[in-house]
Amino acid sequence: MAVAPARTAELSHAERIRSVVAAAGSLSLTTAGASYDLIAMHTVENGRLTLRVPEDTPLAAEMVCAPHGALGALVEFTDVAPVRARDRIRARATLSGWLTQSGRGHGNTIVLGLDPARVSIQWHGRVEHVGLDEVFRAEPDALALQEAAMLGHLDDDHRDVVARLARLAAPEVRRGVVDVRPYAMDRYGFTLRYEYAQGHRDARLLFPAPVRDAAEVGVQVEALLAHARHCRGASHS
Repeated sequence: MAVAPARTAELSHAERIRSVVAAAGSLSLTTAGASYDLIAMHTVENGRLTLRVPEDTPLAAEMVCAPHGALGALVEFTDVAPVRARDRIRARATLSGWLTQSGRGHGNTIVLGLDPARVSIQWHGRVEHVGLDEVFRAEPDALALQEAAMLGHLDDDHRDVVARLARLAAPEVRRGVVDVRPYAMDRYGFTLRYEYAQGHRDARLLFPAPVRDAAEVGVQVEALLAHARHCRGASHS
C-alpha cells in the first residue's frame, strides 16, 4: 500500500484537461468584445468543444459579425473541489482559438465549435502548455463524471472513513492536523487535504490498482481501510 506525495501516480496534463472539461457544468468565454459565463451550454464531441448558444444572445450576435465567420475566443474551465476545504480551486484549463458556426441546434440555438490553437492547464501553481494532438488523443479520467458526487458523499456521510484513511499519511503530515478533507479522487487514488491552524498540505493515497470505473472504487477503499487497521494495530502492539 502506498502513500505518496501528491504528484505521484497522477493523470497526465492532457488527461487532466479532458477530465476538467468533461466534468465542468460551466465555462467562462472571453472574446475581443465581451466576456460570458455559460452554464450547461457545452459538450465535447469527437474531441472538439461544442457550444449550443441561443441565437438571441450577444455571443450569437458577435458570431454573426465575425470576420470570415471565425471569432477569436479564450475559454476557461475552473475545477473546484466539491467539498468544503481551503483553496478549493484545484485547476484551470484554458483553451484559446477560433469559434466557427457548425450548424443549428434544437430550438432557436446555433452550434459553435472551437478550433483550438493553444491549450494549457494551471495546476499546483504552475501553467503547463500541452500539445493539441496530446489533448485530442487523451481521454477523461475514468472517475471524472462521478468524482464530485462520490467525494461529497464521503465527506458528508462517512467522516469516520475519512478519519481512518487519514491515518495512512506519514506522522509528520498528521502532526498538528485540525481537519482532513477528501479533496480529489481519480482512477489512481485519493488526495486528502490535511488542514492545520496555519496552512494545509496534501497527501496522496494510492489504490492497490487503478480502477476502471466507479463500481471498482469500493473494493479499493476497503483495501485501504484494511491497511489502515493493520497500521493502527501495529502501532499499539
